[in-house]
Amino acid sequence: MQLNANFKQRALVRFDQGDWVASPMPGVRRRMLDRIGDEVARATSIVRFDPGSAFSPHTHDGGEEYLVLDGTFQDEDGDFPTGYYVRNPPTSSHTPAARDGATILVKLHQFDPEDRRQVQLDTAAATWAKTAPGVDGLLLHEDARERVSMERWGPGSAHQLDASGGLEVFVISGSLSDDTDTLGAWDWLRLPMGTTFNATAGPEGAHIWIKTGHLRHVAKTAP
Repeated sequence: MQLNANFKQRALVRFDQGDWVASPMPGVRRRMLDRIGDEVARATSIVRFDPGSAFSPHTHDGGEEYLVLDGTFQDEDGDFPTGYYVRNPPTSSHTPAARDGATILVKLHQFDPEDRRQVQLDTAAATWAKTAPGVDGLLLHEDARERVSMERWGPGSAHQLDASGGLEVFVISGSLSDDTDTLGAWDWLRLPMGTTFNATAGPEGAHIWIKTGHLRHVAKTAP
């Protein structure tokens, strides 16, 4: 399967216009955002776990990165409630489940094969810093390949994000507009390398997840 697989093009997926697709495990469904491959794939998805659902034990050959959007996600390391950001590097393994249900934004098979750093960060309890007028930011992860962060933009805040190495934006809550589109809650946008993202938060502000720089390495990470 190939979905939004041309990384030289702008890609936008609106949450309220998509359909849930069943996974191989009962009670686990997905909204696919981009994908190269079949069941084992380089993929970005929103995944919903019904209460009591689980995945079989598995190893992350290409790494796994996720943000808990609602509910509580679980594995052998413990419970990860709404707002947790987790990176499970290549060679790590776990048995994910959601006793009471959960929804996550997840990216698979997109790590440096040599990366062994694990991250488990409660963004709701972390210390945020003012990074620009009307913006509070929280760095989630940064290395030579990419930068991952979250930002809270005040109502009407207008800012430019660097997409020279590619950019992904996921709106957690609120809304954000550029010259082309308005993004609402759980909408996802990817911009190609060599671009910029000039955006303005809506009247309720915007809480967003951001990844930059990573598309420079996409040819090396795609299966």
